[in-house]
Amino acid sequence: MNQTFDVQGMSCGHCERAVTQAVKALDAAARVRVDLATGKVQVETDQPREAVARAIAQEGYQVAAA
Repeated sequence: MNQTFDVQGMSCGHCERAVTQAVKALDAAARVRVDLATGKVQVETDQPREAVARAIAQEGYQVAAA
């Protein structure tokens, strides 16, 4: 299932890697696309939306459903 999140606080490649790794720790097969300019993170995974948002938030970012 394709999920889109608004993520605040991402500004660089490190942020992109941190978010990607957090999602991949939850689901190694997930496809993650981060757009730093818009703050959008698209995730293709079978994991529940709440679990993905929580994984991203645990990295220190504010997450809202897009």
